[in-house]
Amino acid sequence: MAFESLSERLGKAFKNITGKGKLSEKNMNDMLREVRMSLLEADVNYGVVKDFIARVKEQALGTEVMTSLNPGQMVVKIVHDEIVALLGSEDAPLNYKSSGITTVMMVGLQGTGKTTASAKIANVMKKKQSRKPLLVACDVIRPAAIEQLKTLGESIGVEVFSLGVETKALETAKQAMDYAKENGYDTVLFDTAGRLHIDEELMQELSDIKAFVHPDDILLTVDAMTGQDIVNVAGSFHEQLEVTGLVLTKLDGDSRGGGILSVRSITQVPVKFVGLGEKIDDLDVFHPDRMADRILGMGDIMSLVEQAQDKMDIEASTKSANRMMSGQFTLTDMLVQFQQLEKMGSLGGMMKLIPGMNQLAGQIDEAKAGNKMKKSTAIIQSMTMEERENPNILRASRKNRIAKGSGTTVADVNRLLNEYEKMKQVMKQMGAMTKSGKMPNMGGMGAMGAMKNMRSMNKMMRQENEENDNKAYTALFLLKGRRS
Repeated sequence: MAFESLSERLGKAFKNITGKGKLSEKNMNDMLREVRMSLLEADVNYGVVKDFIARVKEQALGTEVMTSLNPGQMVVKIVHDEIVALLGSEDAPLNYKSSGITTVMMVGLQGTGKTTASAKIANVMKKKQSRKPLLVACDVIRPAAIEQLKTLGESIGVEVFSLGVETKALETAKQAMDYAKENGYDTVLFDTAGRLHIDEELMQELSDIKAFVHPDDILLTVDAMTGQDIVNVAGSFHEQLEVTGLVLTKLDGDSRGGGILSVRSITQVPVKFVGLGEKIDDLDVFHPDRMADRILGMGDIMSLVEQAQDKMDIEASTKSANRMMSGQFTLTDMLVQFQQLEKMGSLGGMMKLIPGMNQLAGQIDEAKAGNKMKKSTAIIQSMTMEERENPNILRASRKNRIAKGSGTTVADVNRLLNEYEKMKQVMKQMGAMTKSGKMPNMGGMGAMGAMKNMRSMNKMMRQENEENDNKAYTALFLLKGRRS
């Protein structure tokens, strides 16, 4: 994941000043030197780093910080705020028209994931923003791009307009606008052609389309793996087309991420979306403050809550949570939790969004955790409803049958039952806390309430390694289904 090494190094740099009762110019300079090297190694532009460090130092050496009760924390806040400023102080939403058809041009070089990003954005528009989008296949250079867009459009239930490779891109765009007006579409996304590099022919074609459709947004897709070259590509497109926003793809890769910190500062083009995976739902609206939290290892609880709302069955989660808080926790409830967590994706990825659990996330063996969850799911599904509701009736013969039916061993069945008993105790304790008023009710708990309980969850998660996976499931359940 991008920024992992940067987050680790910044964390080490802050350890030198946090917890100290007094700051000196020497330890401040030592910390800033480490921050400077961290940013440069992450591929952040040298000029951007130089200005960044100067601003941080000017604020950090001020009287207010040096004499504060927690000067180290004040410095971390200054760095956080300056990173937010680099990324863009405010969110940059799409420029929707108040009436009429909103038009969006998708541009970029080949290999940056432009066609996939077009479909992902259309999916966001449809599911989260109540729009009726039409995708237009204007990449007539690559026949495969048209077929790819049609396949993606079908998978999300969004129509794709195409006249094939024999019709010029501009003519396709013209007829697409007429089609959108006739069929009641309020948003049109044009997936335009890319090249291996910027050339005059490409820019002329894009300029012609722009002149006709008068786009409300021109979104440039850039590959997070390209490092500082993001700045050069964005600058070239912006100079000729006046790009209004960036779509960062492959942010889940092993890029160092520095180009992202440089591009807004140099080009003044805001990031609007970030791609975090290959699935059609793996696209997020970009929030500068949340990204700064992730870079500094502070987690991103709001994004985790939003993911839960989007991917989980909220009604099933709330119903199950209310049962648990009332003291009813069966193997059926445990199965529901496994199925809901599986929808959320990577366990380690989720834990990175929880404040204080970033380091623990790296200790989890994703393959092992995934296999364990699948095995546990198979075991519970091999039980009868009576056995799920009352596991005390499970004797040797029943366990043998369940093991054979799930392709596991009796030892695996016993291990699951032991984990169930431990989770049952945790849920019983949480229920008692809720009734006594020491913990907000699960059904209506918001993101702020979840954050108040992070300290107790962190303590629970620090137990012996062999119990980490199971306790992670329990802790993460406490976040699911909550509305921000």
